[in-house]
Amino acid sequence: MVAKVQPDRKQLPLVLLRLLCLLPTGLPVRSVDFNRGTDNITVRQGDTAILRCVVDDKNSKVAWLNRSGIIFAGHDKWSLDPRVELEKRHSLEYSLRIQKVDVYDEGSYTCSVQTQHEPKTSQVYLIVQVPPKISNISSDVTVNEGSNVTLVCMANGRPEPVITWRHLTPTGREFEGEEEYLEIFGITREQSGKYECKAANEVSSADVKQVKVTVNYPPTITESKSNEATTGRQASLKCEASAVPAPDFEWYRDDTRINSANGLEIKSTEGQSSLTVANVTEEHYGNYTCVATNKLGVTNASLVLFKRVLPTIPHPIQEIGTTVHFKQKGPGSVRGINGSISLAVPLWLLAATLLCLLSKC
Repeated sequence: MVAKVQPDRKQLPLVLLRLLCLLPTGLPVRSVDFNRGTDNITVRQGDTAILRCVVDDKNSKVAWLNRSGIIFAGHDKWSLDPRVELEKRHSLEYSLRIQKVDVYDEGSYTCSVQTQHEPKTSQVYLIVQVPPKISNISSDVTVNEGSNVTLVCMANGRPEPVITWRHLTPTGREFEGEEEYLEIFGITREQSGKYECKAANEVSSADVKQVKVTVNYPPTITESKSNEATTGRQASLKCEASAVPAPDFEWYRDDTRINSANGLEIKSTEGQSSLTVANVTEEHYGNYTCVATNKLGVTNASLVLFKRVLPTIPHPIQEIGTTVHFKQKGPGSVRGINGSISLAVPLWLLAATLLCLLSKC
């Protein structure tokens, strides 16, 4: 704020002394013409305010005053503030223009007129509105699952901004209440992510800032895939886990930890790991264990590498027998291979028939 120098009263002309005495003292007030038609003028911070004052005749003695003292006396500027000027669109206008209005300009202003007959004063109250501005917000925070979390968001503005919180998820949940403090009790992994603080008033668009909340939790195996493989081929076992911080993976065969060597290769990225056997042999079949760990816990899953058994195709069975061929067709005969006639009656049946004929049965 620019300091305003008030001259010694002894050096003031008589007219200025009388104008100083026109500050509110309970005297009757007659309005001077203000185009806005209201005692209050509302201006946004940074804009220009014009306080209108119109006198009755050119001979009137006019001054502008505020709580700090005289701003203008006639055309003489008493204020040292370079933002303040007179605005005269015609000879009877004596308006005050304040550029780049700030909050310390808010307050009461008096246009004092000394005519030949009596003094007149008119007051206007300048209201400065300030757009919302978030002045303080929590830094990004990392907590363990189950902890209590408090987020802070403070803002300035005139009128006082309304603060709302929202969790930036697909559902976009907005928390009930309009508070500077957002408290989350027993936070879960689903409540991690970004939280948006919005400060709003009717002056301009809202000010928005975000806080990232990271929730740590122990590993959980989300997927484990056993596999079957043929001897001499390549095969892989895969394991996935969810955890924050991201888990570290280890592979075991029985109680022995496996390393990437001797035809075995372990690849681990964030949240998943694989064990690849380049050339499967009989000794590779069996049970394996995937272990996922972080600073909050450990978990594991068992996987099996099976031996793949290839299906076999059975060979056709060829029937072997004796066939008696005849040149002619006749009862009790059937056509054989290549059009020949085969005897279809077994030998024991022929012997039985002869025996019955001899015994006249």
